[in-house]
Amino acid sequence: MSRYSRQIIQEQFGPAAQDRLAQARVTLIGCGALGTVIANTLARAGVGYLRLVDRDFVELNNLQRQVLFDESDALNGVPKSVAAASKLAIANSEITIEPIVADAHAGNIESLINGATVVLDGTDNFETRYLINDAAVKQNLPWVYGACVSAEGMVMPIIPGATPCLRCIFDAPPPPGVSPTCDTAGVLSPIVNIIASIQSMEAMKIMIGRTDALVRRLVQFNVWTGEFTAFEMQAALDAGDCACCRQRQFAYLDGTQTGRTVTLCGRNAVQVRPASDISIRLEEVAERLKSAAKNPPRLNRYLLRFEVDQYEITLFRDGRAIIKGVNDVEAGRTIYARYIGA
Repeated sequence: MSRYSRQIIQEQFGPAAQDRLAQARVTLIGCGALGTVIANTLARAGVGYLRLVDRDFVELNNLQRQVLFDESDALNGVPKSVAAASKLAIANSEITIEPIVADAHAGNIESLINGATVVLDGTDNFETRYLINDAAVKQNLPWVYGACVSAEGMVMPIIPGATPCLRCIFDAPPPPGVSPTCDTAGVLSPIVNIIASIQSMEAMKIMIGRTDALVRRLVQFNVWTGEFTAFEMQAALDAGDCACCRQRQFAYLDGTQTGRTVTLCGRNAVQVRPASDISIRLEEVAERLKSAAKNPPRLNRYLLRFEVDQYEITLFRDGRAIIKGVNDVEAGRTIYARYIGA
């Protein structure tokens, strides 16, 4: 246990807490800016099982704030969950790390979080956060919300039935174009580290059984001005009219409030996902595209990348495609059908 001696001797922690961390299971949805800091923190703290779920691959502009990746990951287009797991295995070989290259959606979210001690939000979009909220409330699993853009961030632990859920506070996500994104406002890496660190600490409290010590407020921090605010939100739960945690209506989980084609934050790109789960033989697609692509398609065991017209397309084995060079979902569907199939 000498590896963890500095946190074991901390007065609120101790050997029993370390043992509980070793038995804990974490599902982290999203392994980008917030997710890499969270994964790095929890792996080094000794969390026994980390499941890393991410749909994306590493690009050069990720390196400014996504702490587990390097230039070779970006050059080779390595999936983020795989690259993160590789780095973490070097940092701590005593824990189990499970990378999953997948989009978290209504059809798989429950299986992804099943058996978790706590679920962590490392996503960059409202739709997936509401999906996590639905699934966690349904399964009575604690989760920790986090978000940041520009110089500001927010974080809140959610214990179903005891604290407000995400929909208690924000009944619906803002309409597209209303809220700033990392594409329109950018993001400073220090706010990422602060918010992800708070998320990690709240998750550790849950894992060691110290929910009494949770900061049961919506915490907001501006790294530029140094302003810190903690909003008391318990009244939102006590009102008793939340569609999710009170009425047990899971609109995002049952698919009525989710889409299959989405724009990606800060990417000038869209993700297109087939209407049903499929398995694509990337080798066959690569062969077919040789005459249409600008350059020879690049293939690895996880994905196929090729360029056609002004678009860069990354196709995964589950049929998902990220189409760079377009930010309109309908145009994304058209490009997908043209080069990959309907």
